[in-house]
This record gives sequence, C-alpha cells and structure tokens, in this order.
Amino acid sequence: NFQKEMREKNVLKFYGSHLCKDCVNLKANCEKYGIAYEYSDISNDLAALKEFLKLRDENPVFAEAKQAGGIGIPAIVNADGTVTLDWMKVIAETGNEPFEEMKSSCCLADRSGC
Repeated sequence: NFQKEMREKNVLKFYGSHLCKDCVNLKANCEKYGIAYEYSDISNDLAALKEFLKLRDENPVFAEAKQAGGIGIPAIVNADGTVTLDWMKVIAETGNEPFEEMKSSCCLADRSGC
C-alpha cells in the first residue's frame, strides 16, 4: 500500500515536472532544508504520468485546477494519503521559510500558473 510505504519512509512524495516553476521551487526548498522527498517527474516518466493521472482523476482536490485549465502540479501526497497543491504551505509547516528559486516559468496556456 502506497500510503503505508510513505509513512514508513517518512518522506514527502510529489508529482511534478521540471518545466513547472512551482515544482522546481518545491524541489529546491526540500533540498535546501533537508526535507526527504520522492519526486516523480510526469514529463519524463510514463509510469509516473499514469500514476498522477489516476490520482488527478480520483481526487477532488484537483477540481479547481482542472476547471481553470491547469495541470494540478506540484501534487503533494502526504504520508496519510491526503493530497495538496499548496507547496508553500507544506514547506512552511516544516518550520522553514518558503523561497522561490525560479519565478518565470508557468504551465497554463495563458501562462498564469500550473
């Protein structure tokens, strides 16, 4: 079971893309602050993309992103199985100050975000 495995590992799991500024920023924050994470790049790994699409289809947290024409990344799966799209809140909850390393990229067709 994925949720049990993540609890045992005590790592952050997220789906993203190296093309997405928020994904790059989350990864940079995890590395800077020593936060253990497992990253699945949906733009480079077909299995990761399939996992993400299944998650996106089944979880209501993606409704707003889908309605806005977004992808819904980074999609962060917590150890308890809950999903969030708010990477800054996740970093803040570790007691660290979120920072943006990359500011100019975006994923929506209108270039407003992921």
